[in-house]
Formats: sequence, structure tokens, C-alpha cells
Amino acid sequence: NSILVMLKQFITHYGFSYGYSDLELSQKTKENIVVGIHETYDKVYDLISQAKKGTLQLSRGLSAEEALEAYIVNELSKARDKAGSTADKSFDETNSGRIMATTGARGSSLNIGQMAGALGQQSIRGKRIHKGYNNRALPHYKENDTNPDARGFVKSNYREGLSTLEFFFHAMGGREGLVDTAVRTQQSGYMQRRLINALEHLKLEYDGTVRDPHGHIIQFLYGEDGTDVAKSDHGEAFRIERLIESETIVDSGKKATKEDISEFAKKYTKTFNPRLTKMVQDALLEAKLSKEGIEKVCKKALELYEKAKVEPGQAVGIVTAQSIGEPGTQMTLRTFHFAGIRERNVTLGLPRLIELVDARKKPLTPTMDIYLEPKFKKSKEKAIQVAREILHTKIIALISSTETDYSTKIKLNLNSDKLKERACTIDDVEEALQSSKKKFEIERSGNSITLTLAEESDAQTILALRNKILGTKVKGVADVERVTIVQQDDEWVIQTSGSNIAKVFEIEGIDKKDIRTNNVFEIANTLGIEAARNALINELSTTLEDQGLEVDIRYIMLVADLMCSRGYMQQIGRHGIAGTKTSVL
Repeated sequence: NSILVMLKQFITHYGFSYGYSDLELSQKTKENIVVGIHETYDKVYDLISQAKKGTLQLSRGLSAEEALEAYIVNELSKARDKAGSTADKSFDETNSGRIMATTGARGSSLNIGQMAGALGQQSIRGKRIHKGYNNRALPHYKENDTNPDARGFVKSNYREGLSTLEFFFHAMGGREGLVDTAVRTQQSGYMQRRLINALEHLKLEYDGTVRDPHGHIIQFLYGEDGTDVAKSDHGEAFRIERLIESETIVDSGKKATKEDISEFAKKYTKTFNPRLTKMVQDALLEAKLSKEGIEKVCKKALELYEKAKVEPGQAVGIVTAQSIGEPGTQMTLRTFHFAGIRERNVTLGLPRLIELVDARKKPLTPTMDIYLEPKFKKSKEKAIQVAREILHTKIIALISSTETDYSTKIKLNLNSDKLKERACTIDDVEEALQSSKKKFEIERSGNSITLTLAEESDAQTILALRNKILGTKVKGVADVERVTIVQQDDEWVIQTSGSNIAKVFEIEGIDKKDIRTNNVFEIANTLGIEAARNALINELSTTLEDQGLEVDIRYIMLVADLMCSRGYMQQIGRHGIAGTKTSVL
């Protein structure tokens, strides 16, 4: 404390300010930043010319345009980071901005980088600024110009000031932030209201259970350990390491034996849950305390444990709803990101949280992670083989063109490369056509199949039939639109867009104990309500953790338990819990 007083006194006399002069860079640093940005521009021009020649290396699942865009965005973000770090490094340790960023008082090196280095790419909905007029962002640029300046890259910084066009692009990016904030507050406000409406009638009874007013049990023990989160130390009733540490300072005497330790642990941890008991025992065995020290620590732990218990009559429902609703206001709204790979979009942030508490039948971006059996997971070829069995392949994915005479004939010209890529044969296609319930004759010649209808039809009917035929399934699992194999540690994992867990179980080579999907409803239907409850808890916690928000697991568990308490998934809103509760509230 005396150090604190001294520091306060020092800052009072010394003062701490941050001004324009603190951002002054040397001429050499400024030149380095400009050179760095020019180098990046050259790389971007090189990528554009490669794309025009058709020599650009393509990334899986992306078209040539998308691949070029991904490469350019990647280069430009590197340029901004480099400009920022160059500026940041040129300030010494006494620079006020640097002090604030490193101590974590306010701001980050990114802010310093934008003030002194370069602002970087302005984006709208996660993409570079695109069309404003006819194929260009502003009339000052040529049509279809993909160079960085024409698409909203700001190479100036806040200290030097932006050019007119840069300022305009910056305002476009800023507008999105304002709209996002306005939309987000109402969405999260409504979610919080629904949560409170659904949970307001839950309270803790004298037997430690959480029940509704009719006495239906929602949880047998609040949060599975009966600890009040508000009285806990970051979710634990007490921190055994801390108790041992403070006792070690004053403790003297010879080290307690293993027998002594287990005797005390048994005596004092009777009421603890198994996880806490194990934690206490392990910590005590590692500690070098005397017999008296061990007893003191155990007594203190028991005392803190009793104090941290939740009190009967507490409105745990309301507290839970507020504890999940409040962080919702801090979450970002429009967040799609690529889960490890470019091809897979995943809903995150507030939309995902709302999707989970609404118990939607199908999430916006259903995905699966499929792990393989030991004999398949080490070999890339075998993993690809399994992935081909999973990928939903329709006839449209295997043809190069179709022809029709608009009365009785439809001709499908199959593409041998596509057949090879999907590991299909012409026989597979023929079999798929025969199993479809349409009445037509099938003729094969080389790489094409001709379908002849029994009776003549008009053009409209033929076109409708052709579209139906193109959508016929040849192989794979329905709803799985895209598969990618990814190497994790030293095994291959299949990641999919689209989810159908029940059908994936039938595929040979997959590890049936290790398939993950983000579709909780599907888990409930396939694996039962307990599995769905666990999945719901996991999904809610990861969604909140990804946003850097700390919400205690006990709150998440109560919401999941309430949603699953009737043996099937119920949503939080008026079509679920809030609509069916018979409470007077």
C-alpha cells in the first residue's frame, strides 16, 4: 500500500499527458512506412496481373475472383500491421501512448499504429469497399479497378490527416459501425427481456434444488455444486493454492505425512463435491506444510465453502438471465469468420447466442467436424475417400452441359474430370436415374446419357423435369454441401458445411464416438436430450468465450437445464418456456 501512496504522489507532481507531439516520427521511420506500403502495392499489382494471365494459384472452394480478393486482403492487412509495428517500435519506453498500451490502461498498439502509421483497409460487411457506381466505388476510379486505393485502402494516418477520398471511404466504414451499434442494442435488449421472462419464476428452495412455483425440479443442486457465483472467487468457492500460500509464510514444523494429509482431507471435505475434493487433496499433497498448517488450511477452506453457498430463496433465475443478457450488449453483431479454413463460414457473436436460446431447428451455418477411425485418420488418401462418401453429390455437379428438344428428349453430357473428382462412375449416375420415380427410358452412349419420355410434353414440363433430374442425388449424405479435410496435430479431420449427423453415422471409416455438429436440435433428435444439453452448454460457453466475455458456467447450465427440463428442446421465447409456464408471473 505504501508503494501505491508513493506512486500516486509521484503522478500528482509529475503529471501524465498525451499529445500531438508524442506521435512525432523521425523522417527515416516515415520513409520506411511509405516504402513498406509501396512494396505491398507492388505485390498486389503482381497478384492482379497473375489473375489476368490465369496463373494465380487457386485456393480450394474459391473461384478465381474470390481467391484474388482473399490474397489481396491478406497482403493489405499485413501492410497495415507492418506500418503500425514500425511506428510503434520507433517510440521509446517513456512515450505516454506506449505506456498506456503496455500497462493495459487504455488502447492498444493498433491504435498507436493507426495514429502514427497507416489506417489500413476500410471494410463494409467484412469485405473491401465495392460498387458504389457502375462497377466502381467512386467516379474518380476506372471501372472494375481492383487496386488498393480504389477499394478503400487508407495509407495515411490520423496525425498527418486523410485525403478527401480516403476520408470518404473511412466515413463509409464508420457508418457501418454506427448502424451496427443501433441494431445490436435492440436485438440484445429483446433477447434479455425474453430470458428474464422465461427464468423469472425460478428460485432456490431450502433443499438446495432450483424449482418453479409448482415445485417442478429444474436442477437438483444449483450449478451442480450449490456455490453462489457472486460470493465465489472466479467461479470457485475458494482457491486452495492461495490458502496454502498464505499459510506457508507463517508455517513452521516438520512436513506432514501422506496419512495425516488424507486423514484431514477426509474429515474436512465430506461436504465438498468430488471435483473440489480432488483439487484440495492434490494441492495439499504437493504443499510442504506441517500437520497444524494442513489442519488450519482445511478449516479455512471449509469455512469459505460454507460461506460461498447460495442462500435459499434467492431468485437464481433472474440473476442468470441478467448475467447472460448483459454481456450480450457488448457482443459484436455481424461476425462471420472462417473456422480454420477459408471455405467455411460460421455464425458467431450475438446472432449465434440468439440462435441457441431460440432452439432453432436449423442454425444459419450448420457445420460438422468428423473424426476418423485409427486406420483412416493417418492417411490423406483414405480421408479423402471417406470425405467423398460424405459429400452430397447431385447430377448437376457431374455434367458439363445438357441438351433437350423441348418435347421428349433430355441429354446429359457427363464430365469425366468431375466424375473422377467425386469418385463416381456413369453406372452410379444411371442407377440414380433409375431409382428416381420418373417415367423415361435411359440410353447410354460414351459419356452421355439420353432420357426419352414415354409421351410428348410441352417445353415448360420438360424444363421442370430437367431441373428435377439435375437435383437427383448420386451419392453422399443429404445437406452436406461442402467438405474439406484439415490436418489437426497428426491426424486428418473432415470439416463440413451442412450437417446430418444421423446419416453420417452410417458411413464407413468415421469414428462414431467423435462427431461434432453445431446443430443442437439434431443432436437432441439423434442422441437424446442429455447429449443436447451438453452440446448446448458447450456451444453457449464457446460463443461467449470467443467474444472474450466471462460468464460463469453455472448460469449457462441453468439456461440449458431449463430448456431441456421437459425432455425435449424448448426455446426461451413465447413459443417455448415463456409461453407454456403456468406461473402467476
